[in-house]
Amino acid sequence: MRGYQAVLWLLTGTVLGSQAGSRLLDSIEAAESFSFVLPFSNKSNLDQNYCERKRKMNSFNGWTLSSESLLATLLVDPIRENTIREVQDCIFSVAYPTPFKSRVLLAAVSKDVLENILDLDASVRETDDFLQLVSGGKVVLGSVPLAHRYGGHQKVFYSPLLLCERPVQGAGLVVSDDDVWRDQFYNGNVKKERGAIVLRVAKSWFRIGSLEILAHSGELDLLRTLLDFVIQEHFPSVNMNDSNRYLDFFSRVVLETANLIALWMSVGFAHGVCNTDNFSLLSITIDYGPFGFMESYDPKFVPNTSDDERRYKIGNQANVGHFNLNKLSQALKPLLDPRQKQIASQILEGYSEHYHTRFTELFTAKLGLLGESEDDNYLIAFLLRLMEDTKADFTMVFQQLSEITQDHLKEHHIPQEFWALQNLAKHKLFSDWVALYLLRLERNMGDSDSKRRKRMTAINPRYVLRNWMAESAVQKAEMNDFSEVRLLQEVLQHPFQRQAAAEKAGYSLSPPAWAKDLKVSCSS
Repeated sequence: MRGYQAVLWLLTGTVLGSQAGSRLLDSIEAAESFSFVLPFSNKSNLDQNYCERKRKMNSFNGWTLSSESLLATLLVDPIRENTIREVQDCIFSVAYPTPFKSRVLLAAVSKDVLENILDLDASVRETDDFLQLVSGGKVVLGSVPLAHRYGGHQKVFYSPLLLCERPVQGAGLVVSDDDVWRDQFYNGNVKKERGAIVLRVAKSWFRIGSLEILAHSGELDLLRTLLDFVIQEHFPSVNMNDSNRYLDFFSRVVLETANLIALWMSVGFAHGVCNTDNFSLLSITIDYGPFGFMESYDPKFVPNTSDDERRYKIGNQANVGHFNLNKLSQALKPLLDPRQKQIASQILEGYSEHYHTRFTELFTAKLGLLGESEDDNYLIAFLLRLMEDTKADFTMVFQQLSEITQDHLKEHHIPQEFWALQNLAKHKLFSDWVALYLLRLERNMGDSDSKRRKRMTAINPRYVLRNWMAESAVQKAEMNDFSEVRLLQEVLQHPFQRQAAAEKAGYSLSPPAWAKDLKVSCSS
């Protein structure tokens, strides 16, 4: 799949809005030669009057960023030259962005991020100041742009420095007329494309690799400093005075990582590059470049053409999660005593059970089942096997099960509009599965068919970002037509709701035949 080279940046600090203050923007990462990380203090008292405020700021006058809390705690490289180099004894390096040389166009921006995180009025996106800010042309007052030092395991091998990324989803997007040379599939086919910037926001950009690089280099004091900072800022339930705080932290990361990957699986999302440098310590989805939503159900689905070994196939994501958590435990071990190391191993052993429990909870909910039954796992596995055999569409099978009535299922009548279920119904065992499903639904105490369908439509998306949809938007964007970029942005904010514009665009129909040949890589 073709697309703009994604590079991004933003300035680091705590957002200070108008007089009553603002919500805190926790982190932003930038990537071309460097990654700009923005962890913030969440101890400001500015939020307390947020709900009382009635007016957003419509300009950057008085809107500043403060880096004091961050810079006072975490070490910054004293060398200020903006060059790619190996650094030690620090967490960040100062790295100012290089602005585009040509004109810059705003393709899309998240209104929700502007208003509810940055505390700005949506009209600010029409200003030149905003365009300069998100394209690297200006530095906000009080900010310090930083490049984050981290490493990680790429597949099974450890890499000490990872400074280049190409993220593809974010809070805003600008394009320019600057030429960027790209070898999209690493096959020697280098060509020019327009440069672009994707700007993303997240609670934190610290990842497992943030700790790994310090453990591998033996910088244990700095490792402890960073770990304490992360815990204090993002894990308020962990007692900082407890000698077992690192175990408590690890336990929460294990549990939440299991939950995250189960959530991925529930919507058919494949991360694509599950390296430890791409795994968040907060168990949020970051740093996915060649990601993809599975169309035809296939446990071997790989969105990344660079993954020749299929290590990160969707059916292996849970195992990779365990691998990454094991690397996290190894990074923590220098800070643990022998007893704590043993407990950490026991915590890690509980990952599989956490994952299996959450996976089952999510898929029983997707099927509209209430309560628990020992046969639920069989019912889920049976359905997935039918879907695999028939190459049924993962998203739409569950979505159409959410809309079809039990009477239609009992009568073995699948209306024409339920095209994904019609495909699934071609399997000789489909009627057997339906019989088991209807029998299980009868055990939903106090339930009705209308209640079941309402529950299911609220958790089974009708729209996901399929490759063909993104490709269609990219083709138009290359001609400076950003209408479909903005349409997708609007549609995917409400993926569970039927939307007239999305239906007209065919987003709930069977993918077009030409889409089968689309491919993505780390450079897409």
